[in-house]
Amino acid sequence: MSTNKSYKTREEILVKGREAIGIPFKQIDQTNRLTTGKGAIGSVMEESWFGYNINNEANPDFSSAGVELKVTPYKSTRNGLRAKERLVCNIINYMEEYKTTFQTSSFWKKCNTMLLMFYEHKENLSKGDFTIDEVVLFSFPKEDFLIIEKDWEIIVGKIKNGKAHELSERDTLYLGACTKGATAASVRQQPFSDISAKQRAFSLKESYMTYLLNKYILGNEADERIIKNPSLLKEQSFEEIIVSKISQHFGKTQQQLLAEFELKTSAKNVNELLLARMLGIKGRLSSTEEFQKANIILKTIRVNSDDSITESMSFPAFNFQKIVTENWEDCDFKNMLEQMKFLFVIFRYNNINELIFDNILFWNIPEPDLDEIRTVWERTVAILKQGVQLKTIGKRTYNNFPKSSENRVAHVRPHARNSQDTLTLPDGRQMPKQCFWLNNTYIREQLQKNFSPK
Repeated sequence: MSTNKSYKTREEILVKGREAIGIPFKQIDQTNRLTTGKGAIGSVMEESWFGYNINNEANPDFSSAGVELKVTPYKSTRNGLRAKERLVCNIINYMEEYKTTFQTSSFWKKCNTMLLMFYEHKENLSKGDFTIDEVVLFSFPKEDFLIIEKDWEIIVGKIKNGKAHELSERDTLYLGACTKGATAASVRQQPFSDISAKQRAFSLKESYMTYLLNKYILGNEADERIIKNPSLLKEQSFEEIIVSKISQHFGKTQQQLLAEFELKTSAKNVNELLLARMLGIKGRLSSTEEFQKANIILKTIRVNSDDSITESMSFPAFNFQKIVTENWEDCDFKNMLEQMKFLFVIFRYNNINELIFDNILFWNIPEPDLDEIRTVWERTVAILKQGVQLKTIGKRTYNNFPKSSENRVAHVRPHARNSQDTLTLPDGRQMPKQCFWLNNTYIREQLQKNFSPK
């Protein structure tokens, strides 16, 4: 089906792309690319459908029209359609990228306009049976452009400061700097430090791609937006705008805030609802366009009057049988941590046990602490492979998963509604659901690093 044609206009490219909808990839593949592993489907569309040679050039694939081709998978889950992965754009050349502006950068030059071709990845089908389901000619809307520009500046700022080795996808909102290479040891030289930095690529986060997927595939209506006037993003970052709007409410009790915003609720997400009202949002903060695109997770932290924190912070329960088939570099948990940013909503008990709205903090896990979590994850996997040791004393059953006393950052403990809420272990036994937790003492340490206790 190769055309060997030079496409001059964006309309031609879109029309040709849409003609592929519904055709199995095995019928398109003329060069047996489907047998070549990762990236094969994209190669099939480049080579056999659009008829151009695969390349790693800095220019977009359709250079005459200024359009980059991206073939991207999604999956169907219990919670709806989700992007299967981040969208990798281009390798970051640390030695050159810092010399550019955003609009002359390698990322913007290559990916400012993209032909996005979506296909569903189905576990029970071979990739030759997958088909393109939707094709969109995509350019970034103004509000996204301004946030992505700030993201790029954060990434390049680290390069200029000789900290390319400290880059993390968690630093930014929509545009990330993901690791890219055959192994974790793939490294590059950086200009302002002798320390080798992991090879990374500009990428659009999985959460951002999920939002696009639901907009273009499902045709979902636009969600409520926090930043109603995008031009504000020219003067301040997204996080700075949020803090400036909310900070006027610091020092008020939770009851005062409920009365002020006329909220009568005992729901668990009461503090999320309060923050939403402070920002002029009618619904839930987590449902806003920006929070979904950036995968910002809101967590309430209650600080006791003696400055201690009682509660540790949980993550979703992990599947015992799946986790033992993964390795750390590609596992679900690491992938989630790398792309997740938290908004800590901090309440503090005063001497008469009233909850005072104290502060907010945008936070992500520092790279060295991710290494600590890795040790907990690897030990958990090893225990599952060896067979979990269960010991019942009275009505309680104990296990040998990593405890909070054994690691500064994280531990494993139950995340089940009751003793009957179980999953199957690799050896066939049933066990209450478990999850990874950040230690309460570690959370306290992070707060103290970012601002002094009051």
